[in-house]
Amino acid sequence: MRANIILLAILAVFFYLCAAVYTLWHMGSYGGQVEWAGTLGLGLTGVMATLIGFYLVLVYRGQGGEVAMDRMDAELDDDDPDQGHFSPWSWWPIGLAAAFALVFLSFTGPTFLLPIAAVLLLVMLTGWVYEYYRGNFSR
Repeated sequence: MRANIILLAILAVFFYLCAAVYTLWHMGSYGGQVEWAGTLGLGLTGVMATLIGFYLVLVYRGQGGEVAMDRMDAELDDDDPDQGHFSPWSWWPIGLAAAFALVFLSFTGPTFLLPIAAVLLLVMLTGWVYEYYRGNFSR
């Protein structure tokens, strides 16, 4: 996991530098005007790499440091198969994905769907968050 964190840090720096060079190059070529599509695209790609790398740092720290995939002498069976917490019986993520699809659909045209999608989004997100507080799997 440490190699992935380093790789994403390098990618983030690369895309931030590309965004800066792209912006300065375009401003020099076209009389000081910023071309926003490319600048934001490259900058947001750097933000994406930063966020994924930050998430991996938090997971790495939460696992107590070095995992088997970071050691050169490790075997395949040395890694713990249970990493993270997943709910294979949960239907809430599917409903949440459908609510997000409805949100993005409402952005493209039928804006009357936006309040309905927002309510569905809140219901699905609340259901998924509080899934372990009710029913058979309550704690």
